[in-house]
Amino acid sequence: MSLSVVVTTYNRPAALARVLDALAAQTEPPDEVVVADDGSGPETASMLSARKGDPFPLLHVWQPDEGFRAALSRNRAVAASRGDWLHFLDGDCVPRPHFVERARRLSKRGWALAGDRILLSPGLTERIEREALPVHRWSVATLAGYRLRGGINRLLPLAYWPWLARRGRRQDDWRLLRTANVGLHRADFEAVNGFDSSFVGWGLEDSEFAIRLINSGVRLRSGRLAIGVLHLWHRESPRTALDRHRSLLEAAIREGRVRAVQGLAETIASGAGSVA
Repeated sequence: MSLSVVVTTYNRPAALARVLDALAAQTEPPDEVVVADDGSGPETASMLSARKGDPFPLLHVWQPDEGFRAALSRNRAVAASRGDWLHFLDGDCVPRPHFVERARRLSKRGWALAGDRILLSPGLTERIEREALPVHRWSVATLAGYRLRGGINRLLPLAYWPWLARRGRRQDDWRLLRTANVGLHRADFEAVNGFDSSFVGWGLEDSEFAIRLINSGVRLRSGRLAIGVLHLWHRESPRTALDRHRSLLEAAIREGRVRAVQGLAETIASGAGSVA
């Protein structure tokens, strides 16, 4: 099954570079990486254009900076992608070397694979970005040392117990899915019309997406203890849109909604976005 990694980003090229370095060092590289850029400045484009040796095609799908529009940005990236399996990562979530190999092994149509994360401290994150440290290659012993010093918040996601993921527990718990680290089959993504770009501003667009997937018959599979990522620290985004987004979420639950109101099909029809 061909696999596309969709990486969201906004004006954080140093963090994005660490994610791309990690994807380039995979035991099984992805078939392509598509950067879903929500309006970054020229520094991000310059960094991406300089990457010549990556073992995968690298696409840069950019949209103008008109506020937090991650849902639309992801739809645009998917429209430009070709993989059968779509795995979404945030541009500050660094995968470990076996990430793609394990995601492929656990991928199955009709199931969304939800991974977890280890949170890094502000100080450690700043050092990793400033010194371009290969955090994806750090051993468990090295990470354990940072855990003792408060640089990371936990170690359990480093374990590999894939049989827990295959059990498929919490199949209809929409809270399991977070787009910082989640994958699903393209056909399942298209069946729900992708993300709803009515969500403008931070918060709950992934929860509403999860609810529509469940309504469509897709089950959620935990990728914990299989595909954990290292999440570089960032400041919290403004929560000014949360009340409106909560209303959209509640409407999706109440109506048993499956397809996004403003989703992938509308994005494709509009011809919006550009590919660098």
